[in-house]
Amino acid sequence: MSHPPLLTLSGLTKAYPGVVANDQVSLTIGEGEVHALLGENGAGKSTLVKMIYGLVKPDSGTMTLRGTPYEPGEPREARADGIAMVFQHFSLFDALNVAENIALGMENPPPMRDLAARIREVSEAYGLPLDPFRTVGDLSAGERQRVEIIRCLLQDPKLLIMDEPTSVLTPQEVEILFQTLRKLKSEGTSILYISHKLEEIRALCDHATILRLGKNVGECVPAETSARDMAELMVGTTLQTPERHARDVGEVILDISGLSVASPSEFGTALKNLHLTVRRGEILGIGGVAGNGQDELLSVLSGEITTAADAVKFDGKAIGQMGPNARRALGVLAAPEERLGHAAAPDMSLTENALLTGAAREGLAQNGFLKWGAAKEFAETIIKAFDVRTPGPANAARSLSGGNLQKFVIGREVLQRPEVLVVNQPTWGVDAAAAAAIRQALLDLAAGGAAVICISQDLDELMEISDNFAALNEGRLSAPRPAVDLTVDEIGLMMGGSHGMEVAH
Repeated sequence: MSHPPLLTLSGLTKAYPGVVANDQVSLTIGEGEVHALLGENGAGKSTLVKMIYGLVKPDSGTMTLRGTPYEPGEPREARADGIAMVFQHFSLFDALNVAENIALGMENPPPMRDLAARIREVSEAYGLPLDPFRTVGDLSAGERQRVEIIRCLLQDPKLLIMDEPTSVLTPQEVEILFQTLRKLKSEGTSILYISHKLEEIRALCDHATILRLGKNVGECVPAETSARDMAELMVGTTLQTPERHARDVGEVILDISGLSVASPSEFGTALKNLHLTVRRGEILGIGGVAGNGQDELLSVLSGEITTAADAVKFDGKAIGQMGPNARRALGVLAAPEERLGHAAAPDMSLTENALLTGAAREGLAQNGFLKWGAAKEFAETIIKAFDVRTPGPANAARSLSGGNLQKFVIGREVLQRPEVLVVNQPTWGVDAAAAAAIRQALLDLAAGGAAVICISQDLDELMEISDNFAALNEGRLSAPRPAVDLTVDEIGLMMGGSHGMEVAH
């Protein structure tokens, strides 16, 4: 089915010092079409959509919107022309409520009461119900994304650009989002959809354009193309599948017993009577719908939330009262879900970010003095070992694409040779090749005798690398079960069961 062109890009080129982000890119998006934009991290997807949205000006090339020249000087002009965008990293103020955040993105916001009513009406019409008076800081990642989407839908867009929209959603939330997008499509709205989840693209998108190293290297109809074929078009080579080697599982190294803690956030999830043991060489996968205590669990294990001393034991030693630095010195390391702001300081260089968590284990400080040369070498080692696409370690964390920053954060922890590594969403928003490399690094870490706790909403990922699987539900943890025996239905029951208790035999 062909769609009359809504937006046509011809020969768009954009270069930055040391890199051509987009090189003569042309593509056409039809009216009422869901068009996928595929490519590895650093392939030029973000730059391309920023040009469409008026955030970046092309060096050369033209854009045409419904047959007329289109040259947005800023996002306000793009929005006036009917183009809206939901970014991968949400731009919301935590201290304000939903309606106040949405009002900030509008040229002429109506009175707050009218806006709140409109938010309720539109959010319910599209199956994404939102309370306009909830404080954004207390929303889950999935709910925050709803705020961004509703903010866009209030503009009645002709083209909705979505960057990695499902990376923070559970399978159930993804299905709700897809119903919303299909409804928008049926009403004639076009969607430009960026995602690394190729099976989702096969289910949702009419057409796909593949970028590699800034160039358009091909197009396909996703429903007629295998996920593997699309991934190999993106990387230009045969895809490596992570290899699991037989490994010995040793003695218990981490032991959590009867752990209950309140969440530091008013709308967070308290952890309730958790019992958990992890052995050397074991990968324990923990699944669950977002907002069921994942952040709190990572914070308890990393030392950001302290507990009774003997509630958390490492190698038989009570560490519940220790903070993050003391735990790192022992070998208990963590990589949280939120890359910018929690796992990495956005405005600091990669060298500084390497130093932030690596100081103790990599010997990057001595007698109160920082060893900048050693820190820079450590950052360079991470960049090389994990194929982080960046001009160099002096670049700020925020200058990296989301997937490249994720590779840096995971690499920084893995290369410190942890005894225990806790990761939350390790491959969130990274492409197929990078996800495979990160999963391989976790498998190799376990093969070397470390214990790995992988908290993830990506069930395929958990099944690929985990020895045992447990589910978090409303702050309760089901009893771990061997991953090899589990079906998707059983996992779904564990994730959504009545507090996961019926599976904790």
